[in-house]
Amino acid sequence: MSTSLTTGRPWLVILLFSVPLLIGNVVQQMYQVVDAVVVGRHLGIDSLAAVGATGSLLFLLLGFAWGLTSGFAIPTAQAFGAGDAAAVRRSVASGTILTGITTVILTVGAPFLAAPALRLMQTPDELMADATIFAQISFLGAGAMMFFNYLSAIIRAIGDSRTPLVFLTIACGLNVALVVLMVGPLAWGIAGAAISTVVSQAISVLLCLEYVRRRVPVLHMRRADWKVTRADLGDHLRLGLPMGFQASIIAIGTLAVQVALNELGADAVAAYTTASRVDGLAVALLQSLGLAVSMYVAQNYGGGRPDRIRRGVVQGVWMSIIASIVLGAILVLAGASLVRLFVGDGAEGSDAVVDLAAQMLVVNGVTYSALGVLFILRGALQGLGHTMIPTVTGVIELFMRVGAAVVLGAVFGYIGVVWSNPLAWLGAVVILVPAYIRAHRELGRLPIAPAVITPTTPIPVIGPTDGSMVVDAIVTQSITLPVTADRRHLVRVLARRKSVRARVK
Repeated sequence: MSTSLTTGRPWLVILLFSVPLLIGNVVQQMYQVVDAVVVGRHLGIDSLAAVGATGSLLFLLLGFAWGLTSGFAIPTAQAFGAGDAAAVRRSVASGTILTGITTVILTVGAPFLAAPALRLMQTPDELMADATIFAQISFLGAGAMMFFNYLSAIIRAIGDSRTPLVFLTIACGLNVALVVLMVGPLAWGIAGAAISTVVSQAISVLLCLEYVRRRVPVLHMRRADWKVTRADLGDHLRLGLPMGFQASIIAIGTLAVQVALNELGADAVAAYTTASRVDGLAVALLQSLGLAVSMYVAQNYGGGRPDRIRRGVVQGVWMSIIASIVLGAILVLAGASLVRLFVGDGAEGSDAVVDLAAQMLVVNGVTYSALGVLFILRGALQGLGHTMIPTVTGVIELFMRVGAAVVLGAVFGYIGVVWSNPLAWLGAVVILVPAYIRAHRELGRLPIAPAVITPTTPIPVIGPTDGSMVVDAIVTQSITLPVTADRRHLVRVLARRKSVRARVK
């Protein structure tokens, strides 16, 4: 079911909409958290550092693939919104083909690049063996990750955001059980941690396929649907590639940070890894608010309500700042205790790792407000359809993060590398604030649409099933389409719906 964000108190609408997004982000973070906890407590600090040493490399390639598959689902959503069932299936076929091609490239090529890439990143010798194994297994299982993300994206594209969250939660639960089993009783070591994630995602792919088979007839593929054209593939790549490259820009920055950490030794890598796991859970909340604001702005912009956009973004900034202060206080006061969950009390070198990790959590905690504002303003500009400024700020983050990690890391050591993230956030905010202020003023000059009326009864999606312009079937799944109009337009819409129902009978 689709959700209308064009009515109600802006701050409350944004907050409620962000809750499922937050849950999904937290569940995704749990994959990494569970691996780190089990590996750190069962295999030791070096194994934990080895997992952390692969993080940037995996993010560089798999992050690009994730952004790519998310972009492939955009034409699916457009076709479903238009009520064209045949176009929905053709889009799914095109995205599936491209996802399959990307999977083959990653599965065949990436494992051979793992060891050379880790050496290029100056991974400490004592971490190379475990890090290489973890990266190679992760790349060999890239297909499970890609198709799980793609299937989740197309299910969301047809208006169902809860089911992907259910399957993601199931995958996380499976990962918890499998990593404990494989690293503990089975004693498969670092390989067990990687295999557990791949297997849990593969099972989630099967669950998604079974769900589509049973519950989503609009996604039931036919032989003719697989006859896609170059234009179909080109349209999907046009949308998928920019999203993949955006993820890669961020990954390159984290890769540079990883190189700087590797030069400081295993303790620094382990500390940064554990702190990043705790930090990721906190950042998930701020990121969810940003995503909610983006959707809120997009819907209200389409509905001709610039006044609601102006109020909502300002209220979103204040909510984000308040959340940042609360989260920062938690990390500053309890950061060391949270890190202890990962490394334990009796592990060799654990005290040094805890101290270094706590330093990072303090630095990030006191600067979360900048990150919160970044997410809100970037989401608002994207919701308005602005692409240049968000891309520019991504590049600025890259240069700020790399420059700070290299320069400050060489001068101040670990604490200098730690400051690379906050400085990147501040550099982006310096650009985003004046850019949004200009957009805010432009919104103030736009006319406000008439009163918004949103019917709550479902409107059946009707569309061609064979690619023709003739309506020969009614899609059995209904969605609630938000209708923004004056009263006369609403009457016409309801009259057309009544006429369609009469013809069907």
